[in-house]
Amino acid sequence: MAIRFDRPVSSAARFSRLLGAFSLVLALAVLIAHRFGGLATPYLVLLLIAAAGFALLSAMLAAVGLRSLWVSGAEGGLAALAALIYAAFPLGIGAMATERYLTLPDIYDVSTDPVSAPDWLAAPKADQIWLKRNLVTPEDREQQMAAYPELTGRRYEGALDRVLEAVRKVAKQSGFVIVKTTGNTEPDRDLEDRPATPAPGDDAVADAPGLIPVPTPRPYDDDVAKLIRGANGVTLQATNRTLILGLRFDILIRLREEAETTFVDIRVASRYGQHDLGFSAAIAGDYLKALDAELLGIAGG
Repeated sequence: MAIRFDRPVSSAARFSRLLGAFSLVLALAVLIAHRFGGLATPYLVLLLIAAAGFALLSAMLAAVGLRSLWVSGAEGGLAALAALIYAAFPLGIGAMATERYLTLPDIYDVSTDPVSAPDWLAAPKADQIWLKRNLVTPEDREQQMAAYPELTGRRYEGALDRVLEAVRKVAKQSGFVIVKTTGNTEPDRDLEDRPATPAPGDDAVADAPGLIPVPTPRPYDDDVAKLIRGANGVTLQATNRTLILGLRFDILIRLREEAETTFVDIRVASRYGQHDLGFSAAIAGDYLKALDAELLGIAGG
């Protein structure tokens, strides 16, 4: 007579698979809806938190199912394994966000000039809904300098028009969409680049410059310095979206002509929430590295 063993069935393992699949579908759906649809960022964050919570519960139930398999040989091992695979993606997003939230400063706005950050040409507007944020304070700038000491402006030994051309080119390559500019976006060419135009009755070419640039040290920030910089500088405001999450950021790039050099500052801010999870600093740093590469050989301290 054959003996038949009835194996118990782990309900936790089977339920974990369904819950894990739901968390994966939810995470992918909200990411696609946010990146290509009209889902607002605050709802994206809320739904991703929910997806990560379901994924965590799925992983816990899968662990219970695997324990039942080990202790009593209960069926459900494959279901528990599938649940862990499904839950990996939303759990990974949640783990990355949590790690950045706990280890990076609680700021959403960074600037290479923390003392006198460039002002927005048009104040960014967004409905924060539940992701409210406070105004930027000097303490925020101190946290930025402590967390990202390498985030500094760039001085290039070149005319403003040459640096501006590179700034625009790198901005386009980085996916920035320039929405507003101010200042002299097409400065006069250097005298040595201009064609010779002899004065009437004189074959000699005048070599005296018509405009002498006035060097202005960075800490000098009175009304006269601001007037000089405004007359010898360009500011561009742009927007950008991250590749995968589709998070929106506002960017300000300021160029100031100082003597025979051009100083470039950048400011990046997220539109939602008090904590940007380090994305603003990453965007600014990547842009400056690309700009250094484009203007290789003329970057200065």
